[in-house]
Amino acid sequence: MRVLVAALMGGIVMFIWGAVAHMALGLGDIGMHQPVAEDTVLVSLRPGLGEQAGVFLLPSVDPAKMGDKTVMAAYSTKAKASPYAFMVYMPQGDDLSDMSGRLPREWASDTLSALMLAFVMGLAAFSFMTRLSIALAASVFAWLSTMVPYWNWYLFPTNFTVAALVEQVIGWLLAGAVMAWWLGRSKRRTL
Repeated sequence: MRVLVAALMGGIVMFIWGAVAHMALGLGDIGMHQPVAEDTVLVSLRPGLGEQAGVFLLPSVDPAKMGDKTVMAAYSTKAKASPYAFMVYMPQGDDLSDMSGRLPREWASDTLSALMLAFVMGLAAFSFMTRLSIALAASVFAWLSTMVPYWNWYLFPTNFTVAALVEQVIGWLLAGAVMAWWLGRSKRRTL
């Protein structure tokens, strides 16, 4: 039960920190820019990408043809001379200002992440600082295993990637401190 309470507390702290990080500090906007001619780009998406939602890399090459040296040489030439884009495409659109479904999913994600962290933090009678170190290590691990590959392979901007590290480390240190305090406090009271 103490792990579940710690997870709820950590999930709430992480959710609040996420709101502060994005809305007050703008960490979620670092590295993002507004298009010069948005309507021109939007009009070209459906004719260029079709009706299938998904992730697109431009320029692209068919993975089935990656073994063909002629195809890869042509792709390499085109890739060097063309702009690059990594995009999530939804031909049907979506109202990104409507947070009614996204906020509950974010809270659930934060709380489930906190549950995994609370489980590890509660495995032994660790000190507060050891539990906090576990939270720090978990946040850096998550960043290294997700954001750094996106930076490396999909060319996410460096400032965007570093901002994600700052958001994760601060958030999980705050949530980890609350969770470490609760787990230590609950453990002493039950003995």
